[in-house]
Amino acid sequence: MSTPCAAELPKEQKRFGSDGPGKEEIGDTFAVVDTETNWNDAVMSIGVVVADLKTRKKIDSVYYIIDPEYRVGGMFSEELRINEKGVRIADRKQALGEIRRWLDTYHVRMLFAYNASFDKNHLPEYSGYEWYDIMRLAAYRQYNRAIPASADCYKTGRLKQGYGVEDVLKMLSRNRGYRETHNAVLDAEDELQIMQLLGHEIKEYEIALLSDKGTGNR
Repeated sequence: MSTPCAAELPKEQKRFGSDGPGKEEIGDTFAVVDTETNWNDAVMSIGVVVADLKTRKKIDSVYYIIDPEYRVGGMFSEELRINEKGVRIADRKQALGEIRRWLDTYHVRMLFAYNASFDKNHLPEYSGYEWYDIMRLAAYRQYNRAIPASADCYKTGRLKQGYGVEDVLKMLSRNRGYRETHNAVLDAEDELQIMQLLGHEIKEYEIALLSDKGTGNR
């Protein structure tokens, strides 16, 4: 990564802020959500990216660190980036309330996530949204043309291993140097990139809609 000029923020840092919706941006949208949890399996950070339903291009993003949960620590606490510009620190109720109101400004009703049952189960307050699992397409040969012919798959077409965000994005982008950060908003952006690279229209994700009974682990 090249060193930015003094007046320019690093690419990752630019992602954290939210400028709010413009008139041209409100309409057919969806959001990609990622959560990171602490040692007690409680949500300590939430990243959300809103994108255009047709183009799948990013419109806006927000990032919250949940207090006091983040103070417990977790496997990826070093990636919280608590001092970055645009980071919001709030208790869970405030954070989820503000995120909901922010999503409402974009008319978002569809939430996407990678291994979405994990995020949905950790955000029961958002059970009223439609949740879709990006992995349901990304990990299957019939939906992901980047899966090599030599890859070991089940009869259903799903990869037997190597279908996490990092492996799939490496596969799709052909960037062998990519590493998943495990920062909630940066991971949400990467998961949106997976959707962009897969190239499927949103209607093809109907098979990835989660039921209310879904459970999942990372």
